Formats: sequence, C-alpha cells, structure tokens
Amino acid sequence: MQQPSAYRVLSATAVAGALALTTGCGSDNAVRGNDPLPTPEGIACAEGSISASGSSAQENAMQTWVAGYQTACADAQVFYNSIGSGGGRSQFIDGAVSFAGSDAALDDEEAAEARERCGSAAINLPGYIVPIAVVFNLEGVDSLNMSPEVIAGIFNGDISRWDDPAITADNPDADLPDAAITPVSRSDESGTTENFTEYLAAAAGDAWPHEPGGQWPVPPAEAAQGNSGVAQAVKAGEGTFGYVEASHVGHMSTVDVEVGDEFVHVSPESAGAVVANSPEREGNGEHDHALELDYGTTEPGTYPIVLVSYEVACLEYADAGEAAKVRDFLGYVISEEGQQAAADETGSAPLPEETREGLRASVDAISGPE
Repeated sequence: MQQPSAYRVLSATAVAGALALTTGCGSDNAVRGNDPLPTPEGIACAEGSISASGSSAQENAMQTWVAGYQTACADAQVFYNSIGSGGGRSQFIDGAVSFAGSDAALDDEEAAEARERCGSAAINLPGYIVPIAVVFNLEGVDSLNMSPEVIAGIFNGDISRWDDPAITADNPDADLPDAAITPVSRSDESGTTENFTEYLAAAAGDAWPHEPGGQWPVPPAEAAQGNSGVAQAVKAGEGTFGYVEASHVGHMSTVDVEVGDEFVHVSPESAGAVVANSPEREGNGEHDHALELDYGTTEPGTYPIVLVSYEVACLEYADAGEAAKVRDFLGYVISEEGQQAAADETGSAPLPEETREGLRASVDAISGPE
C-alpha cells in the first residue's frame, strides 16, 4: 500500500501524561488519571487532523485514546464530538466526519447509504467493550438485586414505588422506603439505549412489550442527553433510576442483575464473558466485525447488559491522506496499549488478542487512491 508523503512512523518515547484534549464540543469529562499513558513501541502517525463524532458511551475512552495518540504523534489531531451514536452514524453517512463511534453496527439501510458515501463498503470495528450499569440514587442503599422483569417493570412504569413487593422479595435486608421511583432515560437517539432495550427484549419477556431501538420507547418520567446527562440526572435526584455506560457510574449505586440462579455484579470481567461467546453477525463482509450478542444468556458469572461500541469507517476513502489518518488512529485504538489505556481509565474490557488480530488486518486494509 502506497504511503502518503505526510506518513511517518514514530518511536513512542512520548511525553508522559495527558495532553490538553481536542475531543470537541460534545465532550464533558477530561482524562482523570495522572499516570503516564501507555503508547506502543512503534506507532504509525499520519500528519494532520481528522474529525469524528458519535457514541457518548465511548466519550471517556475516546478522550484517553486521543491523549495517548497525540502524545506519540505530535503532528496529528483527532476531534471527537460525542453527539450520540445515531448522530454520529448520520454525520458519517453524510460525509461530515471521517469515522463514527457507534454503540450499534450499521444496519442494512445505513450500510447501503454508507457505501454510496465511501464508494466502498463501510466496516464496523468493535473497539470498546463495556457493561451498561443500572444505577439508582436512594439514601442508605448501595446495591440492589433485580431480575430482568423488575428492571423492565420500573422503566415501563408498572413498578413505581421502591417498597414494591417485586423489589423487596429479592432484597430482604434493604431498608426500602415507600417512595416514588423516577426512571431516567435518554432523550437523544442512543446506542446505549439500543443495547439496553435489546437486553430487556431478550431477557424480560412480556414485562417489556417494546421493540428494541435507539430511541427510548416509553414516555419519559425524566430524560437527559448522553450518558453524562443521565448520570448527572440520577445523581441530582432522590429515588432516581437509570442506565449508563459503566465509566459514568462513579460513586452511584448499582443493580446486581439476575442471571439464571444468581445475581451478577457489573464488572469488566463479567461483561467480557458475553462478548467472548458471541459470534460475528451473519452476512458480514471480510473486514466487517459486527457481533451478535446473547443478551438472554443464563451462563453463570455473566453480566448480560453489555455494550460493544464500534468504530465505523470506510474501507476505501477518496483521499489517501484521510485514509492514512483514520487507519493510523484506529490502529492505536485497537492496539494492546490503546485497549489497556481505555481499560485503566474507564473499566472497559480490553479486546482479546485473537479479536485484535482480525481487527488489525481490517484496519490495515483501510486505504485510499494509490
């Protein structure tokens, strides 16, 4: 593959610590750690800037990747606007950004539209694996056990009080008040919502009578934009109940979810178990890695509410320089060092080595005109 003149390989004797981030107007959390960010032994750096947008679930991970990449690649800039997965996919299809972050792979209609934009296939590359936590704010209560049916009943409005027998039955030691539950959902189209409703549809049976999708299907009691907005709304209220990508949990209380005969705590390890047993989507092209997740699993030790967030890119770009910049940045994202940096910052599950091998081949295949 011919390399553009701006392309060069840097040895990563990079300055430690995070840079001032360039992640765009949608970002609202800076990299929190003070330790040096790991960078690869050698990293390909194409000079210049690229813009991307999409998933707010990826927001904290993307800030970490941008900081690590720009530390190693002084002449490169990546701008990421966390406007939500639906908005990111739309901007990618419209050609407004070079790649998108999305918590759902392109569907058939979007893939056809993206092919027109790219002049080639668009590919879905899983870059970020993280649980979706069910969170709440209830004074004096740090954790609760809940079945899928109870979670669905709360969000559907069928269970509206904290001392409802459906909740107290699985939490006999919790001091649950006679107080209203205020569900908090997303106001924007969201891949987090799509994955969460996929779980409810698969695991909760008749308690969730709605089709999965990125737009919240129930008239909201309270709604907020982005994972950050939902987290802020839950923390600011009393008796609130919501769902967020796990890096936004902070000190909020979380739900242990019933799986089979046990209640499973949210963690990278328990969420990664779902992904490890999930096949790639039927009909994928050679370099497309969209997955079919088993949200209804009953495997012990498996946390079933998981989000796989993708980087959506063209396999071929009309401009060789743009192709190189996307290829090199995404190469860092899927690298062992990039994955570990995100895991240390957000609590995500690093991609397994065998998965990264396939992704490396696909990222390397991103190209432009010779």
